Amino acid sequence: MSKVEQEKVGNFIEEYLFSRENIQLIVLLLDIRHKPGENDKMMYKYIKTTNKPYIIIANKADKIAVTKVDEAIFEIKKELNINSEEIILPFSSERKIYKEDVWKEVEKHLA
Repeated sequence: MSKVEQEKVGNFIEEYLFSRENIQLIVLLLDIRHKPGENDKMMYKYIKTTNKPYIIIANKADKIAVTKVDEAIFEIKKELNINSEEIILPFSSERKIYKEDVWKEVEKHLA
C-alpha cells in the first residue's frame, strides 16, 4: 500500500473510531509469527488513545509450535511495550484453536 493510501486508511480509521459512540470493542489483529511492525505499533498506541475497550489477538497460532506460543506472546508484549496485566490472545482462524478464550473475552464486552 502506498504512503498516500496508508494515510487515507489511517484518516478513515481515526474518524471512525472517534466518531462512533456505539463501538463496544476494538480488536487489533497481529500475526503471532512476526514482531509487530511500525504500523502495528502505531495502531496499538492509537487504539489506547481512544479510551474504548480493546483486545489484541495474535492470529496464525497454528503456524508455530504450541510450545512457542507463550514466547511469541511475550515478544509481542515487549515490542509493543505492553504491561503484564494486558492480555494478548493467541488464535487460529484455520484450525480454530484458542477459539473459546477469544469468544469469552469478546462476549465480556458485548454483554
